[in-house]
Amino acid sequence: MGKIGLAFRLFFRTLTDQEFANKAQKVADGKFTLEPPRSETPEPPAEPPPPKPAAKKKPMAKEPSRSEALTLMATLQREARFIDFLQESLDAYSDAQVKAAVLEIHRDCRSVVERLFAIRPLLEIEEGEPYEIEAGYDTERIRVTGNVMGEPPYKGTLFHHGWEATKCELPQWQGNTKSANVLAAAEVEV
Repeated sequence: MGKIGLAFRLFFRTLTDQEFANKAQKVADGKFTLEPPRSETPEPPAEPPPPKPAAKKKPMAKEPSRSEALTLMATLQREARFIDFLQESLDAYSDAQVKAAVLEIHRDCRSVVERLFAIRPLLEIEEGEPYEIEAGYDTERIRVTGNVMGEPPYKGTLFHHGWEATKCELPQWQGNTKSANVLAAAEVEV
């Protein structure tokens, strides 16, 4: 309601309600207070208002999601034809033909893995070299095998230097939910 409507309501209420008119006069004279008048009997403490129900949040548009493992497989397929190679039966090919295919796929897969993960040896010593494992070693980084007895330190021979990713930069998938499991689109030549 606008100011004019409010003025009419106040005008008519002032004409018909003497108590309201007296209060309006105090407001008009500048003799008003915002505090309610004090009663002689103390009022019981007001109960806190009930909590407001949580506002319903508008559901955000969910971006399509996909497993990072599938994104990696799709990248290996797109750039190195890795899945095609694994799904192909090699029985009909000669060793020379398989070797030629494997060399190309190996090179392309290695390139993808290097670009996405920058994989490096976990331990910078040659396999077959002596290695001592100190007490308190990280069991996620070093696995002790063989005849393990007692407590570290252990002296042994490095069987495998391990691998470590120094980064993880998978491409951002942009597809829709319906195609989240597609590793390679079907190709139709027309």
